[in-house]
Amino acid sequence: MLPGGAHSHGSERGVRLALVQSACSEDEASNLERTVGAIEAAARDGAQVICLQELFRSRYFPQSEDPAHFELAEPVPGPTTECLQRLAAEHQVVIVGSIFERRTEGVYHNSSVVIDADGSLAGLYRKMHIPHDPLYFEKFYFTPGDTPFPVVPTRYARVAPLVCWDQWFPEAARLATLRGAQLLLYPTAIGWDVDSPCDERRREREAWETVQRAHAITNGVFVAAINRVGIESGLEFWGGSFVADPRGQVLAQAPQADDATLFVECDLSLIESTRREWPFLRDRRIDSYGPLTSRSLDGEP
Repeated sequence: MLPGGAHSHGSERGVRLALVQSACSEDEASNLERTVGAIEAAARDGAQVICLQELFRSRYFPQSEDPAHFELAEPVPGPTTECLQRLAAEHQVVIVGSIFERRTEGVYHNSSVVIDADGSLAGLYRKMHIPHDPLYFEKFYFTPGDTPFPVVPTRYARVAPLVCWDQWFPEAARLATLRGAQLLLYPTAIGWDVDSPCDERRREREAWETVQRAHAITNGVFVAAINRVGIESGLEFWGGSFVADPRGQVLAQAPQADDATLFVECDLSLIESTRREWPFLRDRRIDSYGPLTSRSLDGEP
């Protein structure tokens, strides 16, 4: 386990965040058991908000279009959320978990649940931005979400439970910020094609980190990305889970190839002090942003 910053159990203005990254096997029960152990260990080490990687119960199945994978889906509430709720209540921690949600017959979502420290299901977010690229055939499985960028008040902080592809869109980060988020949390499954060259790998990983640090800076919030590790068929997941503070500084980062729980102390008072120094929200020209809802403005003055 990797420490980040001090080892206190948080304060009135702080929160101790834990990011759990791991490799996934073909055995769903084994993946859940390993994750439960990591949650319990993080709680013993003083974590207050614990975040899991995207679709942590299984391997990343959207690498192919296979109707059999729909059998992995489950309702919310369901077995996984009920397990997380028991853990949250027992250890008095907030847990953000990623679920392949079966909403009804033929309607499935890539969802994040927020379990408050009393074990209640405090929030549900259904992934809004759905990619569809080689090895990421998510449109085959996931209906676009209809819970746009909620902010969930919890015992320790106001969290925005976004998901993976959402992390490339400044609109999602900004709307969550305007709703009062202190922590933008991105459960993630991102990696390289196993055959990609080194320079392309470096470019992709640097872009991934840069865009999330930019969200932290332009919104004056903490941003956490929780990625998986390991090689699954054509993808090598690059790990590197990290937390950026409201100034865009990376407070701590996990390794690229190993299971790890990353602990980071987040001083929430930095949000207001940073926004006083860099008043981007104050200086927004909201009277001029209406065209952002257009698909394209090509050819318009």
